[in-house]
Amino acid sequence: MSLLIVGTVAFDALETPFGKTDKILGGAATYIGLSASYFTKKSNLVSVVGGDFPQENIDLLNKHNINTKGLQIKADGKTFFWSGKYHTDMNTRDSLVTELNVLADFDPIVPDEYQDCEFLMLGNLVPTVQMKVLNQLKTRPKLVVMDTMNFWMDVDMENLLKTIAKVDVLTINDSEARQLSGEYSLQKAAKKILAMGPNYLIIKKGEHGALLFNKDQVFFAPALPLEEVFDPTGAGDTFAGGFIGYLAETRDLSFENMKRAVIYGSAMASFCVEKFGTERLIGLSREDVETRIQQFVDLVQVDISLVY
Repeated sequence: MSLLIVGTVAFDALETPFGKTDKILGGAATYIGLSASYFTKKSNLVSVVGGDFPQENIDLLNKHNINTKGLQIKADGKTFFWSGKYHTDMNTRDSLVTELNVLADFDPIVPDEYQDCEFLMLGNLVPTVQMKVLNQLKTRPKLVVMDTMNFWMDVDMENLLKTIAKVDVLTINDSEARQLSGEYSLQKAAKKILAMGPNYLIIKKGEHGALLFNKDQVFFAPALPLEEVFDPTGAGDTFAGGFIGYLAETRDLSFENMKRAVIYGSAMASFCVEKFGTERLIGLSREDVETRIQQFVDLVQVDISLVY
């Protein structure tokens, strides 16, 4: 088994009602990789950083069994940087600074040793970059999962639709599902999006959980009620990492197992929001993860006797 993760490795500076940070480790691929590492023995990374990216961050990724041979280091460039401020409700935020830096002309290169990829996670990136990775793989993976966002719907819909048509699972949030489909009803939106090519659709609803669709079935997983939510940055990517990491570990692509993967992804996302940045995703034990999964089971399990 091998898992290939494509996405950003970045710096973030965050401010929430509970505090703020200077530049810290961030990026979609970072959250995905750290989350998946609790299920997979090894994952392979394709991304780009600048000469300002510290070796200690690369060492951290390696410690989590993330192979960084596909991490391009542009010595004369700067790493992608994003700064944001969250409102009191923690669901809305203002982007204060976005510096693409080396990401602006990122040309992904898949190393030969990554060609055994069976599971591919395309983190949120320019759709043409995601497609370039797909086109470099000599054998199509067993499962391709893609994340995207409303920005690409605004500026590059044509290429976005071409890429969506090539994947097995698409993950987006509820507002993006409505924009992509032109439908307010998420049920109707899902039908339209599945007709674009994917076999499965995950619609993330933040603190209100996540929906999994295929053409015949729907599954809903709640979000775990938490006493403390410090920072929602990266929660969606952490969800994606837990989702594909669990599937890569179990190698079962049935709808029933995808339901379990959604729960595992939700559990990992619930860890992420408890601290700033990636802090909570570092140093978890398998027992920590299993205890959190049990909390999800206890949350939704109920015995009902139907009376006619």
